[in-house]
Amino acid sequence: MTPTKERVGVVLFGPCLQDCHVGMGVFVGRILLIGIAGLVGTLLRYGIGGALTRVKVGASFPYETLVINVTGCLAIGALAGLAESRGILSGTSRAVVFIGLLGGFTTFSTFGYETFQLVRAGQVVTAAASITLQIVLGVSAVWAGDAGVRALWGR
Repeated sequence: MTPTKERVGVVLFGPCLQDCHVGMGVFVGRILLIGIAGLVGTLLRYGIGGALTRVKVGASFPYETLVINVTGCLAIGALAGLAESRGILSGTSRAVVFIGLLGGFTTFSTFGYETFQLVRAGQVVTAAASITLQIVLGVSAVWAGDAGVRALWGR
């Protein structure tokens, strides 16, 4: 496919956010909204994480991450349920909230939602494989990145 002004969303970002046949200005506006919402989600994560760090009083368990991830999952589940049952949050508004706000807050909410969708669709084996791969490969990638840097630069 040759990139055109109308199809740039497909080329740069996969599926279009709502309608692939929009002008570049509208598309850029949507991207900016998603980016601003991502900033808000990131700042919420930072603020909540910082507040929880101050109150956990020396505990080594990462409660901040747990609370943020579970809260994000609760939010995406509730909002997706509303979107499906009431028809709210479609197109750009759904992308702004799910990709921007909740994506900035936690990508774990997306993982939780996608896994839920697989289970709900009866694809339990695929859901189990996704859970296993996400966790095992994610933690392994952190280890590999750390080991690679230590091998190159010591310590």
